[in-house]
Amino acid sequence: MPRRKGNDGTGLGKPIAFRLSEADREAYLAKVAASGLTQSEFFRLAVLTNRTQVIARPASSADRKRLLYVFNKTSNNLNQIAHRANAEHLRGTLSEATYDQLLVQLQIVSRYLKSVLAKVD
Repeated sequence: MPRRKGNDGTGLGKPIAFRLSEADREAYLAKVAASGLTQSEFFRLAVLTNRTQVIARPASSADRKRLLYVFNKTSNNLNQIAHRANAEHLRGTLSEATYDQLLVQLQIVSRYLKSVLAKVD
C-alpha cells in the first residue's frame, strides 16, 4: 500500500538518487534482495540508523507458500457458499436441505484446511 503524502511532514518527501559502478550496483541489489526489503526501505534503514548489517527476513518455506495458496483458494469457496446462502435467503427459497448442503461444504473446507495446516512447519 503506497504511503500517503501529507502536508504534515509525515509522508515521504523528495527522492534522492545516487550512482554506482556496475559491481557496486550488483552487490547493493544482492543485499537488498537478501534483506527482503524494498530498495528504499533498505537504504533508509542502512543510512538513517547507521546500520551496516541488515538482518534478512526468513524466506517462506515451500510448505508455507502452499498453505497460503490453499487458503486463498478456499476463501473463494467460502465466498461462493455465503453468496448461495444469501441469494436463496433473499429469494425466500432457503430450506433445511440447503442449510445441510452448505454445512457439509463448510465441513469439507474445514477438514481440508486442517489437514494442510498439519503438514506445515
